[in-house]
Amino acid sequence: MRIIGGQWKRTRLPVPHLPGLRPTPDRVRETLFNWLGQDLSGWRCLDAFAGTGALGLEAASRGAASVCMVEQDAALVARLQGLCQRLQASAVQVRRGDGVAQLRQCAPASLDLVFIDPPFDGDLFLPALQAAAAVLAPQGFIYLEAPTAWADAELAPLGLALQRHLRAGAVHAHLLRPVAKSHQI
Repeated sequence: MRIIGGQWKRTRLPVPHLPGLRPTPDRVRETLFNWLGQDLSGWRCLDAFAGTGALGLEAASRGAASVCMVEQDAALVARLQGLCQRLQASAVQVRRGDGVAQLRQCAPASLDLVFIDPPFDGDLFLPALQAAAAVLAPQGFIYLEAPTAWADAELAPLGLALQRHLRAGAVHAHLLRPVAKSHQI
């Protein structure tokens, strides 16, 4: 696995063999960053379930002003910290903890991009989406990776709409945006 674009293009990312660790494939990340644009200069990002760090590091490589990567596994956190040190990734902060709890601590409208790629066997999708929707900037994006497709009917109560969708094998990649709120008098 490697970083696809930006200043660290072609940098290899180590992938330990751990149960449940499912790095976002290169092809899916390439599509995602084609959707978002190649230059993320000034963006504020949070990777709530960092794992290998592929998503957060890809954003930092493309100029994001800040990237917070949250991971519960201590060994993965240590790997991420070492990798960030080697890359001199000053815009990246690695935290050990609960990604949903970290999202809930963020200020409203404080993030431009949130990556949500939790373990597929858990029930973290809805709480993570709820927390992310509450802290997303009005023009922001949420990237959701899930084992099933999420439809607008499920997303609308969260104030989100599906912008793009891709299926790659057993993975459904979603790009979500906040629904513009209309002010009625």
